[in-house]
Amino acid sequence: MDALDEFRAEKDSFFVDSPESPLTAAQKRGFAGLKYFPENPALRIQTTIEMFPDQEPLQIQTSTGDVQTYRRHSRFRFHVEGREAELTIFEGPNGYFLPFVDSQAGNETYPAGRYLEPQALAGGLFLIDFNLAYNPYCAYNEHWSCPLTPPENRLKVPIRAGERLFVGSH
Repeated sequence: MDALDEFRAEKDSFFVDSPESPLTAAQKRGFAGLKYFPENPALRIQTTIEMFPDQEPLQIQTSTGDVQTYRRHSRFRFHVEGREAELTIFEGPNGYFLPFVDSQAGNETYPAGRYLEPQALAGGLFLIDFNLAYNPYCAYNEHWSCPLTPPENRLKVPIRAGERLFVGSH
């Protein structure tokens, strides 16, 4: 089992066994594991970033109507399926945060978007591994409050990596 498969198996175990799981008791009873796209090495990207000169606080609305404060940290450009795309990396109280919606939202992926935590690397590079993209907890249970993806991070390309749309009742 490679590291990605192990990570996914551990997440399934957490969803079933942990009291901090976002799943309801009824969802846990019927839970057969999360669905993922096959690993896509082309979507594990080491990239340079373009820092935002003005990193003023930004209020991002959540799925429950609250707001959370982040800063626009940087943006990066990448290619997916032969098309150029661009995303903004935000910085919040828990580090770097990358919410995004792809063109398959509502079909193959969660309509409100998925999340990543980009990793800063030496030399000003960042690692963006879309194979680790995950659904926010509000995708499983509407009682969770999740930051909504800002318009600037809504892609017109598919990101067929990471977690797929969860099919299960709230």
